[in-house]
Amino acid sequence: LSAGLLRQATYTTTRLGIYSVLLERLGGADGTPPPFLAKAAIGMTAGAAGAFVGTPAEVALIRMTADGRLPPAERRGYRNVFDALLRMAREEGVATLWRGCIPTMARAVVVNAAQLASYSQSKQFLLDSGYFRDDILCHFCASMISGLVTTAASMPVDIVKTRIQNMRTIDGKPEYRNGLDVLVKVVRYEGFFSLWKGFTPYYARLGPHTVLTFIFLEQMNKWYKRLFLSA
Repeated sequence: LSAGLLRQATYTTTRLGIYSVLLERLGGADGTPPPFLAKAAIGMTAGAAGAFVGTPAEVALIRMTADGRLPPAERRGYRNVFDALLRMAREEGVATLWRGCIPTMARAVVVNAAQLASYSQSKQFLLDSGYFRDDILCHFCASMISGLVTTAASMPVDIVKTRIQNMRTIDGKPEYRNGLDVLVKVVRYEGFFSLWKGFTPYYARLGPHTVLTFIFLEQMNKWYKRLFLSA
C-alpha cells in the first residue's frame, strides 16, 4: 500500500498536471480543445515524464507485491516503500531505482495516449451529441469508455514492464534481454492472446480507477477556476 500511494503521488500528479497545462496551452483562444492527434501527443509527453518520476516507487511496488510468491530464502522483506528504496539504492546501486525505466515510460506513453486522449475525445463526443451536459454523468461515461480503450492498449506493454522489473538473475544472466525479448518469449511459450490474459480483472481495476481519477480531476479544475481564475 505504501508503494502504491507513493507511486500515485509521483506518477499520477506529474502526468495529469502536465497534460492539463499542455491541453490548455495548445487549445484555441476561444477554449476549443486541440485535435485528437494533438491530444494523443500531449498524453504521450505527460505519460513519459510522469513515468520517469514514478519509476522508483513502481519498482518498489512490483517487488513488494511479488515478495510473498518467492521462496522464503529469496524474499526481500521490505518493511515499507522507503525501506525498499533505501535498501535498493544501498545494496544494488541508485541506478536500480530506475530499472525498467524505458519499458515503464513506453507503457506510460501508450497508457496516457489511450487514456487521456480517449477521455477528452469521448467527453467531447458526448457533449456534442446534445444528450449530455458537462457534469458527473458525462465524466463517468467518458471515463468508462477511456478505461476500456486503455485496458486493451496497455496490457501487452504492462506485461513487459512487470516482468522486466521483477526478473531474476540466473547463473549471472538476466531472464530477459529487453522488452522485445519478453514479448517474443510470452507469445512463443504462452500464446499470442496471453498478452491480454486477465483482461476482465484488469478492467475491473482500471475502470473505477479511471472514473475516480477524472471525476476528481474535473471537480478540482472546476473549483480551481471558480476560486482562483475568476478572482
